[in-house]
Amino acid sequence: MTVNVDTQTLIASMKDVVGQAYLLTDQAKKQPYCKGFRFGAGEALAVVRPGTLVEIWQVLKLCVAADVAVIMQAANTGLTGGSTPDGKDYDRPIVIISTMRIDAIQIIDSGKQIVGLAGSTLFGLEETLAPYGREPHSVIGSSCIGASIVGGICNNSGGALVKRGPAYTELSLFAQINANGELSLINNLGIQLGNDPEEILSNLENKRYNEQDVFDSSARASDNEYDARVRDVDADTPSRFNNDGRRLHEASGCAGKLAVFAVRLDTFAIPKKKQVFYVGSNDATVFTQVRRDILSTFTHLPDSGEYLHRDCYDVSKKYGKDMFIVISKLGAKFIPKLFAFKRKFDAFTDKLGFLPNKMSDRVMQYLSYLFPNHLPKRMEAFRDKYQHHWILEMSNEGVDEAKAYLDNFFQSHEGSYFECTEDEADKAILHRFVAGGAIGRYHVMHSKNVGAMMTIDVALRRNDPDWFEVLPKDIDDQIDTKLYYGHLFCHVMHQNYVLKKGVDAKTLKAKILATFDARKAQYPAEHNVGHEYSAKPTLKNFYRELDPTNSFNPGIGKTTKLKNWVEHKGGCCSGHD
Repeated sequence: MTVNVDTQTLIASMKDVVGQAYLLTDQAKKQPYCKGFRFGAGEALAVVRPGTLVEIWQVLKLCVAADVAVIMQAANTGLTGGSTPDGKDYDRPIVIISTMRIDAIQIIDSGKQIVGLAGSTLFGLEETLAPYGREPHSVIGSSCIGASIVGGICNNSGGALVKRGPAYTELSLFAQINANGELSLINNLGIQLGNDPEEILSNLENKRYNEQDVFDSSARASDNEYDARVRDVDADTPSRFNNDGRRLHEASGCAGKLAVFAVRLDTFAIPKKKQVFYVGSNDATVFTQVRRDILSTFTHLPDSGEYLHRDCYDVSKKYGKDMFIVISKLGAKFIPKLFAFKRKFDAFTDKLGFLPNKMSDRVMQYLSYLFPNHLPKRMEAFRDKYQHHWILEMSNEGVDEAKAYLDNFFQSHEGSYFECTEDEADKAILHRFVAGGAIGRYHVMHSKNVGAMMTIDVALRRNDPDWFEVLPKDIDDQIDTKLYYGHLFCHVMHQNYVLKKGVDAKTLKAKILATFDARKAQYPAEHNVGHEYSAKPTLKNFYRELDPTNSFNPGIGKTTKLKNWVEHKGGCCSGHD
């Protein structure tokens, strides 16, 4: 059944709230908000870009009254299509509320905590915290593409930092629709802001509160138990994954089933001393032993430990060079502008009809050939010598602990390491973090000769010794190229498969996922289910509890798109389990 909606009245009312310039109904203008960063696309009645928290609330009230579905969207940098519509088979019109105009970040307790408003970004948080000698939960990876703070919390994003675990907080301010279809504002920020919704939102945005109004809450503002969890290398479960019920709480992991206005988070002291060690080996079991030794015996945990296979190293070098150069020369702050330009350029060239798709990637790839090799000589020598590469970052007292261990370990084991200079360290880390985009570029440039590309984000058991995948021959024979990278200490791997032409991607993906099920792995690990993965029972039940009418982000995790979680029995709508 399709819900009848007076769309013209709704559009006119939303226009009264935000103004003509910030209500998008033109198809071309809506397109960047309706298409996922890498995956998924659909249609929306309108895209609304409020300028204040109160305007978000007022638009939400209109949407609830009109009985339309709502997708809350921040930076739209998700990799599984979770913040855009998916297809055309909804039973209600969809309104996308983009929060990116509301990007303020407020400091609490001399920078030890922050409040990030709905559209605030990780890059903005890095800049805000720098004068306080503090840094956010996630650095460089997601921040480089302009990811939002709230988006990271809503998706339990993982991040590369071993000590910090998934993005998590129990302190948030959000709107919720109850089983009777009534909208309410819930202030669990731990800050006294008043009683009326618009008063609360206005007081927060204008920071009309003082230190006495901020509670020293016992609620967690980060996953402060993760360090002990990741050290348990004999546990028969993964260290972090999206379906982990221990870290699903209100805004955290909600995947847009709430309208989140703000989150309160811990920050972390910037280390006084850092050292990156570049480790290489041709034997995966060597890295298995190093991982177990460091996590179980070191006094000081690593800051990060990023794995890159040689094949992925090569693809990142060739197809990530332009992004590497842009970030290293112009800074990460330029990347959101670059992506915005790419979207507009591709939309224009797609309209012409005679040019290949992803034209911006093709142009940037050809331009990258004009530049010389950008990687340090010692890294390149390790590339020639070793199949497996590991970028190990230690800080403070952990630096000497790691050096002593590595010196001793490689006296009797295959492989070796070197201590990076500051320049080598920056380039090694950046080389790893452009890998994801480089793989997508590789697929674009080879699209005529290969089939589909699949990216699987998997969390292996903490005690699984076989972290480096060896696929059964019947599966392996259908794959043209395998590209592996990941967060090896956390046992979170990003496994990318470019299929041979003509291979049925859906069937093959099911077979690959079955191999993970047999190993008691969990997926996705940190990119959330979006519209790419099916939500498992724990996650699906969490979504239903948060959003009993299925009005926010319906269809997420391949659940039903229909109102009140009605399971579709056939006809025009799909997306059910």
